[in-house]
Amino acid sequence: MTVTLHLRGETKPLEARAALTPTTVKALIAKGFKIYVEESPQSIFDIDEYRKAGATIVPFGSWISAPRDRIIIGLKEMPEEDKFPLVHEHIQFAHCYKDQAGWQDVLRRFINGNGTLYDLEFLENDQGRRVAAFGFYAGFAGAALGLRDWAFKQTHSDNEDLGGVTPYPNEKALIKDVKVDLQKAYKVGAKPPTVLIIGAKGRCGSGAIDLLHKAGIPDKNILKWDIKETARGGPFKEIAQADIFINCIYLSKPIPPFINFDLLNRSDRRLRTVVDISADTTNPHNPIPIYDIATVFNKPTVRVPTTIGPKLSVISIDHLPSLLPREASEFFARDLLPSLEQLPNRHIAPVWVKAERLFERHCARVSRSSKL
Repeated sequence: MTVTLHLRGETKPLEARAALTPTTVKALIAKGFKIYVEESPQSIFDIDEYRKAGATIVPFGSWISAPRDRIIIGLKEMPEEDKFPLVHEHIQFAHCYKDQAGWQDVLRRFINGNGTLYDLEFLENDQGRRVAAFGFYAGFAGAALGLRDWAFKQTHSDNEDLGGVTPYPNEKALIKDVKVDLQKAYKVGAKPPTVLIIGAKGRCGSGAIDLLHKAGIPDKNILKWDIKETARGGPFKEIAQADIFINCIYLSKPIPPFINFDLLNRSDRRLRTVVDISADTTNPHNPIPIYDIATVFNKPTVRVPTTIGPKLSVISIDHLPSLLPREASEFFARDLLPSLEQLPNRHIAPVWVKAERLFERHCARVSRSSKL
């Protein structure tokens, strides 16, 4: 059975990553797959890279009218203003299984079109571990922006905010900019910041630690918290005493908040920058309930309305790995490839069967809520 994949062009602003890279396209075609790739004005990969890998190039947005037997693959969610029914099988991050704002509307499009969603966030192996994730580069990029924001605050007034950023060609260029910003902060008397990471043992946390080390932050300044350190339950006063707090946990159930306004509105607070890599902004159980805006690359921070102490900002960009789109895409696609190779047998392959059952379960929730 020949499987046809159609890589749709991303529409989220500044999303330069791709679910399929030229490397994985070449590997899949060698396995007998047929691959269509849309022209994309914002992808880090030049369309000729896909052409040389053997893909058929098609116009941007052509997936909408593509034959139903194509599996549409992308990364980020489609524009909220689009309401037409979805008739294909789709592989993507949909952000609709954890009661995020608008989750029912997202699933209704699949229900109305009799389509199927295989959510990339919930593709799991037999051990219940995700088969592919952007966690490492989310942590890496988040830590980089956290350092840049903290350094900016050392050299600018509280009336100014960190300016917009755009994707980097590689991590070497990103690290160079971070080091330049830190050196400016050190020249005006600042000391290397203390950074507290919750979820330090996971993919995301390891990426954050890697960036901090490469940027020259001493290991003694990196507080690595995980299950043991958070077992007592928040809120944690230690967060307010760090210069930068990076949240790397994957939220799967309600937990006490990590930080609250009582701890922030104290004269001895040191905290200047929060990087919420999980960015569960609309989740009712968000453990960082001090902001409610998802930030974007061209405006990466949102201020926290504290009543005392220095200015505090949150970075809550939900596609941080796109700051390093080439490395992040190759990393993710390499891990996803073995599961994609199972698509010809997706109706019996455990990773795809589990994903479809999860989709059906949440669609049933929509149907039940509509009857109430």
